[in-house]
Amino acid sequence: MKTQNTFYGRYGKRWFDLLLTLPGFVMISPALFMIALLIKSRLGNPVLFKQDRPGLHGKPFTIYKFRTMTDARDNDGNFLPDAQRLPKLGKFLRATSLDELPELWNVIKGEMSLVGPRPLLMQYLHRYTPEQARRHEAKPGLTGWAQVNGRNAITWEEKFELDVWYVDHCSVFLDIRIILLTLLKVFRREGIAAAGEATMPEFFGSRKDAN
Repeated sequence: MKTQNTFYGRYGKRWFDLLLTLPGFVMISPALFMIALLIKSRLGNPVLFKQDRPGLHGKPFTIYKFRTMTDARDNDGNFLPDAQRLPKLGKFLRATSLDELPELWNVIKGEMSLVGPRPLLMQYLHRYTPEQARRHEAKPGLTGWAQVNGRNAITWEEKFELDVWYVDHCSVFLDIRIILLTLLKVFRREGIAAAGEATMPEFFGSRKDAN
């Protein structure tokens, strides 16, 4: 059953998000301030990374994250590869998922949920298969079923299958389970990057075997 067609998906999930996010955001605000100061001193401005991402039904919204990369460019003015722009501070923020904390503001605004398929890039929208595109039938999440089942260490296709499975099986008990597993994964720092990559390679669409 689709997330938006259940009572929890239509009403309970929003209350669940606010119940956890509002007090949590207040409690960690001093830590957010300290992280912002550290980024400003090490990487400079801007402290926050802002980018349009597809939300529920693909509707764009602006996501907020802590900046983790430098603006290093080659002689032609093009950005260097991610691995060369990711300093130790950026690696630490990503490994601990601290760079994701500003997304709590997106959750408070109702653009995201604590749990759901991760919001990817706008240019991916036309690259999905119809089945993969179903991941947008739920609000994007700060964490999700794919994040606790491999994160960036699995293929795009595996991620999308997990995302669609979540859309069809979302419940308060599943969300609680995912949040607890996320805390465990962050502690263990598992699945941070794809094999041989600093982060995750770009998704260009799923290849279909010719029969």
